[in-house]
Formats: sequence, C-alpha cells, structure tokens
Amino acid sequence: MNNAAYKKLDYSMALVSAADAGKNFGCIINSLHQVTSSRPPKFTLSLNNDSATCAALKKTGMAAVTLLASDTEERIINEFGYKSGRTIDKFAAFPFETDAGGCPFLREGMLSRLSLRVTETVAIGSYTLFICDLLDAELFRDGDCLTVKAFEDRGKAVPPTAPVYRELSADAGWKCTVCGYVRLDEDIPDDYICPICRAPRSKFVKRSEA
Repeated sequence: MNNAAYKKLDYSMALVSAADAGKNFGCIINSLHQVTSSRPPKFTLSLNNDSATCAALKKTGMAAVTLLASDTEERIINEFGYKSGRTIDKFAAFPFETDAGGCPFLREGMLSRLSLRVTETVAIGSYTLFICDLLDAELFRDGDCLTVKAFEDRGKAVPPTAPVYRELSADAGWKCTVCGYVRLDEDIPDDYICPICRAPRSKFVKRSEA
C-alpha cells in the first residue's frame, strides 16, 4: 500500500469550543466535514478523548466551530493548539462572544461560525467522532480558510490536539516522559512546561533517543 496516495489530501483548520459548568474549552481541529446536504445539514468532527474540549462536548452536546482564516495569527493557534484547557482558560486571553447554545467563539482571526448540536457519537480508538446538526451559521468575512498544508508551508507543525491524518517520523520532536505529549520542534526552550501535565523541560527527551 502506498501511503502517499492519501497524503495528497488537505484539511481545513478550525477552532471547536464548548462550555461546561461555567468553564470554556476549545482546541484546534482539522476534522470538520459536512456529510449531508439535508435540512438541517449534518457535520462530523473528531476529538482526542484526552482533550478537555472532548469531555465538555460529550457532556453538553453543543459546540461552536469557527474556521481559521489563512492569515490567523500564530498566538491564537499557539493558545488553542498547544495548551491544555484543564490548566488554563484559553479564552481569557481573547475577546469572545457566546452563541445561542452557550458556546464561546472568537471573531478575531476567523472566517465564519457554525453552531452545532451533537446527535450521535462513535468511539474510534482513542478518538470520538461527533455527528452533529447545524443549528446556526454566520459569515464574518471573505477569504480563504487556513489548511494543514498552508500552515505546514509556514514551517510549523500542526497542533498535536488536532487529529492529523499524516504519518510523522518516529523520531521527530521531543517527548514528555511523564505523559507522552510530543512537541514537534527541533529544540525547546529551557523554561518550557508541558501543556498537558505541566512537567518541566528536564522531563523531555528527543524521540530519537527515547
């Protein structure tokens, strides 16, 4: 089997968010797809079961999804792609609004918003697939959506919270020896803290040496 066949696929990047028990959660995904043209249209998205956003969405069944614009600033991607909602409120750093379902969303750096209600869930290994009805949609501005390929062309690795359907080198990046989180950079700063378990830089090892 030639894996290069499906590596030709590209994926739009989006911010999925949910609110639960008075707290806001959100993370970057590249798994949003429209799957029917019925009324209402149905969409699917998948989230890693370890994600705090996944846990909130399972409980509430309501999500806001905003499509990232091609010029979205990296500070937004860094906040929602590399940090854990279990330890910080990611939305605290940005002005945000709330949709009719109570889900927070950003306008800054986004093209449009979809408000979704979960109708079914499917367990797929370490991920959950959410099947959703579209409740509301809003266009913020014209432009192109940021895709995985376009972001990689910036010289960046796609956030690990997104289920990236691409093969990664087995020895690429650094691995946290406490929780297993992988950061796909050539080097990491001395004061770096694991966004998942808060372990210090000393707990990271090169994957090629692990």
